[in-house]
Amino acid sequence: MKGPGPSIMELKKISKHHTKQFMILFFGVFWLFAGSCAAPQQREIGEYIGPPKPAVLAPEMESPEGIAKIAETQKTVITKGPLEITTGDAILMALENNRALRIEKLSPEIYRAGEEKERALFDPVLTGTYSRFRNKTDTDLPAIGDSLEKEVDTGLGLSGRIPTGTDVALGISTEETWSDVSPDDLYESRLGLSVTQALLRGGGIKYNLARLRQARLDTRASQYELRGFAETLVAQVEETYWDYALTGRQIEIFQESLKLAEKQRSETEEMITIGSLAESEITAAEAEIALRREGLINARSTLEKTRLQLLRLLNPPGENLWCRTLVILDQPVAPDVILDDVEDHVGVAMRMRPDLNQARLQVLRGDLEIVTTKNGVLPKLDFFINLGKTGYASSFNSAINDINGDSYDILAGINLAYPFLNRDAKASYRQSLISRKQADESVENMAQLVQVDVRSAYIEVNRTREQIAATTATRALQEEKTRIEMEKFRVGKSTTLLVAQAQRDLLASRIAETEVTANYLKSLVELYRLEGSLLERRGIEAPGHETVSF
Repeated sequence: MKGPGPSIMELKKISKHHTKQFMILFFGVFWLFAGSCAAPQQREIGEYIGPPKPAVLAPEMESPEGIAKIAETQKTVITKGPLEITTGDAILMALENNRALRIEKLSPEIYRAGEEKERALFDPVLTGTYSRFRNKTDTDLPAIGDSLEKEVDTGLGLSGRIPTGTDVALGISTEETWSDVSPDDLYESRLGLSVTQALLRGGGIKYNLARLRQARLDTRASQYELRGFAETLVAQVEETYWDYALTGRQIEIFQESLKLAEKQRSETEEMITIGSLAESEITAAEAEIALRREGLINARSTLEKTRLQLLRLLNPPGENLWCRTLVILDQPVAPDVILDDVEDHVGVAMRMRPDLNQARLQVLRGDLEIVTTKNGVLPKLDFFINLGKTGYASSFNSAINDINGDSYDILAGINLAYPFLNRDAKASYRQSLISRKQADESVENMAQLVQVDVRSAYIEVNRTREQIAATTATRALQEEKTRIEMEKFRVGKSTTLLVAQAQRDLLASRIAETEVTANYLKSLVELYRLEGSLLERRGIEAPGHETVSF
């Protein structure tokens, strides 16, 4: 009765008739796994894709007119003279030219190279050998005598590793020998197939692809990191843009206030001349002029520093970067935005925050680390089989043809290695379990921080929006108060000091009115950044927009 395994004759038939089929199977399985490991292509950051998808974002996104401004920035950038820009121009210019972003863009490419290194473990290897040997013996010993031997060895092999934990090697070799004892050449040709399968440690697709999958997760994590950096950059550009516009408006307010203070001084001098006021009143007028000039100097200095910051963020092409002047085409105007419920914004953040998705990827990476370290705890048990066919003849062609003869060799067996303590592998496995638990806790902690960030930013948006109406009313009342105080001054019922105080309050209210509008715009930008939707809301495509689930 035939046993459970193949007979010797069946093995002989396998070695004779199925070597070609095994080669085809080997390459087919290899390319199947290689294709399944291919990484998807990613868009380059900064590509304009149009308005955001409503299914992804809340309905309070900016108007289509605002998005259209970004598309208009595809025009050629002027490299000399004043740089006239809108907010959309500034965003795309920064995404294209900012030096820090250029550095960050290289990180995913570095990690993709790491993927290729892990994928290379399953690349087939072609080997070839050629050697010549010559041995001449010249001795006076009768038992040995003189002899001459020559040998030529040629071989060609193909080997590779399959993700199942299988090492396969296929080779063909020819050996030509000649000696003066037997002057006829002897050719020996051999076709061999070797298969080694890991049964415990090192076996299984999950284990053998774990490092490659970890490398792919690292690449994805770098894409989320790049996305977070790009969102921060866009937020900085917009906030700096509004700061520059705000400071320019403040300079205008200080200049108007300075003219008003100088006019008040002229009126005070006239009234002193006609004897309606004491000469001491001129001091308050002079002090107010000096205070306005001080504020104007500070505002101009702030404008210059903000210009340098914005130029660094934009890094426009051309020479003399730091000498370029900026012309702001958009002025701070409160948009008509109605926020959704705060829970909707929190939900967007839970899906789109790059740092939260990065933390989730660490959990997935930890799962793969558990697979790797758990496999290392197992003993090593490998099954191997070597099949060979050999042909002998006095010529090369005859030796090749003789491979189809009856000669063959088969070697099969099992290798076992069992470390009794194996403390290193056990410690690594225990460490991976703890790290996986730590990653879980990190995700929960990050989610809580995201909640605080979004809810706090939501409160700030509502506060600044309400402040717009309040500061507008305050400024109107301060204008009326100043007008009344100046009328009283002209009829001799007020003093220069009281008029100066009213003008100072009016200046402060006008400054506050311009600041609160810019702050409202900046608070919206910060809310969108903290919920991870800023790039989508600006119509900018970037890697890392998918939600990580586990």
